[in-house]
Amino acid sequence: MGKADIRLGVDIGGTFTDVVLEVGAHPFSAKVLTTYAAPEDAILDGIAQVCEKAGIAAGDIGQIIHGTTLATNALIERRGAKTALVTTKGFRDVIEMRTESRFEQYDLNLCLPEPLLPRQRRYVLEERVGADGGVLIPLDRAEVENLADTLANAGYQSVAVGFLHSYLNDTHERMVRDVLAKRLPDAMVSLSCEVSPQMREYERFNTTVANAYIKPLIKSYLGRLEDRLRDAGVDCPVFLMHSGGGIISLESAAEFPVRLVESGPAGGAVFASHIAARHGLDKVLSFDMGGTTAKICLIKNRTPKTSRVFEVARSYRFKKGSGMPISIPVIDMVEIGAGGGSLGSVDALRQIRVGPESAGSEPGPACYGRGGARPAVTDADLVLGRLDPDGFAGGSIRLHPDRSEAALTAEIGETLGMNAGEAAFGLAEVVDENMANAARVHAVENGEDLSEYTMIAFGGAAPLHAARLCEKLGVSRCLVPEGAGVGSAIGFLRAPFSFEANRSVYMRLSQFDADAVLALFEDLEAEAVRFVRSCDAAAEIASEFKLYMRYTGQGWEIPVVLDVQDARQPDGGRYLQLFETAYEKLFGRTVEGMDVEITVWAVNATTPQATAEALTSAKPAGPAQTSGSRNLFDPALASTVTAAVIDRETLAPGQSVSGPAVITEAETTIIVPSSRIALAQPDGTVDLFEKESVA
Repeated sequence: MGKADIRLGVDIGGTFTDVVLEVGAHPFSAKVLTTYAAPEDAILDGIAQVCEKAGIAAGDIGQIIHGTTLATNALIERRGAKTALVTTKGFRDVIEMRTESRFEQYDLNLCLPEPLLPRQRRYVLEERVGADGGVLIPLDRAEVENLADTLANAGYQSVAVGFLHSYLNDTHERMVRDVLAKRLPDAMVSLSCEVSPQMREYERFNTTVANAYIKPLIKSYLGRLEDRLRDAGVDCPVFLMHSGGGIISLESAAEFPVRLVESGPAGGAVFASHIAARHGLDKVLSFDMGGTTAKICLIKNRTPKTSRVFEVARSYRFKKGSGMPISIPVIDMVEIGAGGGSLGSVDALRQIRVGPESAGSEPGPACYGRGGARPAVTDADLVLGRLDPDGFAGGSIRLHPDRSEAALTAEIGETLGMNAGEAAFGLAEVVDENMANAARVHAVENGEDLSEYTMIAFGGAAPLHAARLCEKLGVSRCLVPEGAGVGSAIGFLRAPFSFEANRSVYMRLSQFDADAVLALFEDLEAEAVRFVRSCDAAAEIASEFKLYMRYTGQGWEIPVVLDVQDARQPDGGRYLQLFETAYEKLFGRTVEGMDVEITVWAVNATTPQATAEALTSAKPAGPAQTSGSRNLFDPALASTVTAAVIDRETLAPGQSVSGPAVITEAETTIIVPSSRIALAQPDGTVDLFEKESVA
């Protein structure tokens, strides 16, 4: 077996670092506590573990695909580099004024999220480019040089440059970079014309600032990782998962780290899409719950929904507008601070609150015995009987139920007059309702009915909570795939190499210019293909084309997908037909007599997707073999029940177990409540059904 057949997927989460090694078709996995000070330490530890399990040397690995939450966490926790913004005079406060929209119209005490950079770190230059790309006020190089001296004296590590309409004419931004390269050679520079060449200055400036803010951190980490891997004898290409669901080179990731903001969750969505294809499912709700966050994504026709704007850290009931917008190609999902490490507390109204603060891996939940004193979701799961204190993380971490009970009593029980079990019930129900509510909001925003969907649950904590979420959401079926505990890392190994190039060029269909459209698509396609070629020079590459269109005068666009022929032979009438079909599907009707305009053009270059073999459902093979029983609290019944315990490795295809039951494995635990039946499928997936639906 050659090195090309040995691939490694690595996902750094807020609590655990997941490592999956595939030697041909044989997977080996490990979960290691994330090491915050030096995340590469956990990766090297995980690599050593999986290589030992597989019986190979680290030098035999042929390719590494890596995803991380480091970029997201740095933005959420505001622990990036000392960064300056250089912008057009008169637009210094754009990232603070935002769009002036109110995500909660009637809240008189509404607090908008603070910008990443305070006003004293935002600088202006006298210049102006018009909406047509023409220069209205030329940029004076001497003024740029004076500003460069000011920035140098202030000791900035990174500089974001965002001028008005630079997506049409980037001359001024590039002049600033040339000057800064001479005056501040050690500072990193991010240009909006490269990071996010799209209209809407608030989103573009904010994305560029975010890129600059995390660039020194990510670049330093990737450099250290490369060196440590080399020292460990790992001599192979390293690629990064990006937010759009594809893979890019290490160099591209270091230059544009903002594209890594949702890299881990994107891998999870790819994993869920692969499972959906294998099981022939067209409507899937992907549920990924780890130690720090929960991610929910809608997958239709085995393809995750994508967007060109994503909000990091929505702060107000998951509402659009309450987070930090990042204008990059991204798999559209909602992410909330609800994971195994999310901390519970009681607020001033005597209500239980969970998250977004997390115990992470340092010190971790109280039950880890590493110094954590506040109760986390994992503590509640342990007290409710969902976790085996001696079998957590394959037995590598022994849990302490007494410490969980003490933390729950001290933080919640004493305030609300509850014992530890009641406090655990309340904490678990609150976090489950938070996740269910996030799923409802996401579905409503996309015009979808979740009762028509099948849930696919993965991540270390998701199988513990998935069935309860299904009960709350009215979802009748849930799949827990093999390898669910490390699903995102497996997803990295299924993802294609891809890159999406986009650009804002305004055009009305009444003034449609087919030659200009053809030239624009050719330019974008060449840019996207060039990025993919830098990752895999010999691969077959396909191009996917998309427009963002709206009726004239509307504030926002909708995505319209084109086939290759539509892009190669542009036709305004055909584009109108595609737009009206998409618009009617989303809003129920079209608008007569109005012109239509195109604002953003996008081309995604991608290598072929990993194919999934269709699965034939398992034939009934009788009840599963149990290894014992234990007490389990069933929240739907609000009582403790006796649950059968089954080792997942002993499940044969077609075997089933009627809830209540607990299915255990090294990396997670599947809870089968009294309302469900679990059935083992031929690919190792555990299929959870409502009892009525299989009767």
